Amino acid sequence: MGGFGRYLAAALAARFASEGMGMAVVLLALERTGSAAHGAFVLTAWLAPHVLAAPLAGTAAARTRRPRLFYAGALAGFTVAVAALAALLGRAPVPVVLVVAVLGGACGPVVTGGLSSLVAGLLPAGPARDRAYGWDASTYNAAAVTAPAAVSVVGALASAGPAMAVLAVSGALAAALAASLPYEDPDAAASPGGPRAGAGAGLAALWRVRKLRAITSATTLAFVGIGALTTSAVLLAAGLGSPGAGGVLMTAFAVGALAGSLTLGRTTGVPPGRLARWGLAGTGAALAVAAFTPSVAVAAVAFAVAGFCDGPLLTATLRIRSEHAPAAVRPQVFTLGAGLKMTAASTGAALVGLVAAAPPWTLLLGIAVLQLVAAALHALVAGREPVPAPGVTGPSAGSATAAPGRRTPGGP
Repeated sequence: MGGFGRYLAAALAARFASEGMGMAVVLLALERTGSAAHGAFVLTAWLAPHVLAAPLAGTAAARTRRPRLFYAGALAGFTVAVAALAALLGRAPVPVVLVVAVLGGACGPVVTGGLSSLVAGLLPAGPARDRAYGWDASTYNAAAVTAPAAVSVVGALASAGPAMAVLAVSGALAAALAASLPYEDPDAAASPGGPRAGAGAGLAALWRVRKLRAITSATTLAFVGIGALTTSAVLLAAGLGSPGAGGVLMTAFAVGALAGSLTLGRTTGVPPGRLARWGLAGTGAALAVAAFTPSVAVAAVAFAVAGFCDGPLLTATLRIRSEHAPAAVRPQVFTLGAGLKMTAASTGAALVGLVAAAPPWTLLLGIAVLQLVAAALHALVAGREPVPAPGVTGPSAGSATAAPGRRTPGGP
């Protein structure tokens, strides 16, 4: 298996463990304590550090002289926390369990944006790297589809404890694979971007480089809506007479996203900014249709179409970050971008809880409007994109790594 093949295996294993934690923690708490609320508190402790640790993780990844140890160590820490929660939840004092959850959650940014930042070091700029980001995006979608299902099946056949153990084994596999990857020389990676970057350099790049500012602002706004989607789907299904079918709608969305990332997401002839706008607009249009569907079956089709449009958005986002982030701050840009999206999703989940008494169709329509506004925001901030010359697939075919404030083709 080549370097990128091992990377995909590591990313899928890590994200499988991450995606399964939400359901596994709640099921385990319910099984051992009889309280789903206990699991919700633990899950909050697990998720909160993702946001707070993102800039620190990005800075550490960018400045470490031993990237192999950093990434493998972070994934190992993630795995140990999963295993510890499987053993301690419902048995140890609550403060101990919460501390373990916080420590494990602090490793979360490496599983998301941190791992994705490695792709640029595994493949040269060009169509092959662009397609690689399509494959990378598909690992998120594949994990979102398979992990909750696997946790449910193992939990039903055995119990929630073994289900958590499956996630821990997946995390251990990810750590082992990460230790086997080839890594860029840190000094060589920093040299295109100048001296080693400080803690605020990634945030500065997100603001000063127009393409990064555009995709970050657009996806952050869009994820306020995506964070509210699960609750809205449950309420919509209940309103259509099938209270338990919310999971069906979200599964349809996840399957559609996986299909979109494996098809449209691998398109290299379309500039990533345009692909992002199409994805946002398509997702918004499909969710607007879903808001007015007469049955769960028709709503599931609309959710699948929305997911199909959403799938390429992640691919486009990863490509833009890779092409326009200075090499010295690339890990910071990836982890900060992921952290901002998670913050936005958490905000959306909280907001929909405050207005849950509203008619479900209005909630879903609001989410759709946010996607459409995000598409317009990206177009406004990014400006016009150049049309690629014949035989050139996009910015990555040329010199795509821009320093903050430096004007390049397609740059700020």
